[in-house]
Amino acid sequence: QVHLVESGGGLVEAGGSLRLSCAASGDTFTEYIIGWFHQAPGKEREFVARITWSGYNTNIADSVKGRFTISRDNANNTVFLQMNSLKPEDTAVYYCNAHRVVDYWGQGTQVTVSS
Repeated sequence: QVHLVESGGGLVEAGGSLRLSCAASGDTFTEYIIGWFHQAPGKEREFVARITWSGYNTNIADSVKGRFTISRDNANNTVFLQMNSLKPEDTAVYYCNAHRVVDYWGQGTQVTVSS
């Protein structure tokens, strides 16, 4: 069973940075696409970024392009989301997703950006 654990969320002032981590276990992830999504209160869950396990292909949502980057550490089965120049509208619960035929989700980590 795939298990995803997010960490690194917290409270930060606008303009600050956070680095989220997603630790994956329970399978061999070479054929998975790992992504980050966020969900603000009262809104639908939205795509933020994704990376193939090989790391050769990444996609970043337009809303965070130039501020967020996604990377992976295959040796430790971990995917990172580096978030810079944070804005209050980035406030949300951030979820890690692993996709291969089916989707697996982590429990989420709260990111709050104060103005």
